[in-house]
Amino acid sequence: MPAPASPPPDPSAAPVLLDRAGLQALVDALVARGFDVIGPTLRDGAIVYDRVARIEEFPVGWTDRQDAGRYRLERRADAALFGYAVGPQSWKRFLHPPEERLWRARRQDDGFTIEPEPPPRTPFAFLGVRACELHAIAIQDRVFLGGAHQDQGYAARRQGAFLVALNCGTAAGTCFCASMGTGPRAGSGFDLALTELIDATRHDFLAVPASAAGAALLAALPARPAGPEAIAAAEAVLARATAGMGRHLDTTGLKARLQANPEHPHWDEVAARCLACANCTLVCPTCFCTSVADHTNLTGTEATRVKRWDSCFTADFSFIHGGSVRASGKSRYRQWLTHKLAHWIDQFGSSGCVGCGRCIAWCPVGIDITAEAAAIGAMPGEEKEGEGGNA
Repeated sequence: MPAPASPPPDPSAAPVLLDRAGLQALVDALVARGFDVIGPTLRDGAIVYDRVARIEEFPVGWTDRQDAGRYRLERRADAALFGYAVGPQSWKRFLHPPEERLWRARRQDDGFTIEPEPPPRTPFAFLGVRACELHAIAIQDRVFLGGAHQDQGYAARRQGAFLVALNCGTAAGTCFCASMGTGPRAGSGFDLALTELIDATRHDFLAVPASAAGAALLAALPARPAGPEAIAAAEAVLARATAGMGRHLDTTGLKARLQANPEHPHWDEVAARCLACANCTLVCPTCFCTSVADHTNLTGTEATRVKRWDSCFTADFSFIHGGSVRASGKSRYRQWLTHKLAHWIDQFGSSGCVGCGRCIAWCPVGIDITAEAAAIGAMPGEEKEGEGGNA
């Protein structure tokens, strides 16, 4: 089963406004309640998610400029705390970490003792989760928690997580969540939603509870009522983000078209550019492929089993006795794109793409999933023009 949804909020809980001190009080309250608070920070020329305790650790006054194969940070003209789109990391790295020890075995006089990896002691609180990322978490919930067999490590990290969503006010040149129906407005799967309102006269955060836990937390913060003007300003922020989308993907009939075109000539064209570096799968917030490795120390007294992120772009990922099932770059790219946009729907009931655009920005050669899907999904006689913006 997916992670249980939080109870609905008290119907009397109305939107309120927090100022910067109120946002710091939110962080402090989460820490006081025993959460491991994760939020946006600035490091190594990118906006990444890490542990935060002070809002001064946020990327204050910074934004990101993204296009196919391009990502750079720029100063904003204001002191916005969330004035960026998305960075190279997603919340996946905390719920489904790049490397996870599954168990450790120690040799004893009478055999081996197996020690399972203990569950995390502290629940996560994610601060600043975009709408597309909420959809990505919901997708991974279905992958890891749906069906008869659950991923126990994921379940332990997901249990009790508190999600503070952020309605987008800034769209990157690679964003296309609006066409995927996954943003920019946070719709569900969170406890509290923020919209940053900043101009020459104010810097506030419209806060809306979406669960009983979110309403209880909000009631303990120094807030003031949000009037119609603030609510209208928040809607304008969302409208601006929607209008600023740099990409579009027409999903009408796309699943059937991709599945009907396994030998489309454009697969060869994109394969000639693809480096099979796996960047797209590593930055993707929904990709979940892993491999397992066993390690033994030199004395043979201790062994560990670890699970690591893997990718369908690596040659040995599909290795079966005698060789790799997908030996060519063409077959590996085809596997990734058709799984993400077509077969995923058969498996999990939704697309595996949430329109965050990370795979476009962090592809070294600027391959654009919206353009490739449009070209390969084109019916005979149709124009094969990409949907992407200018690179």
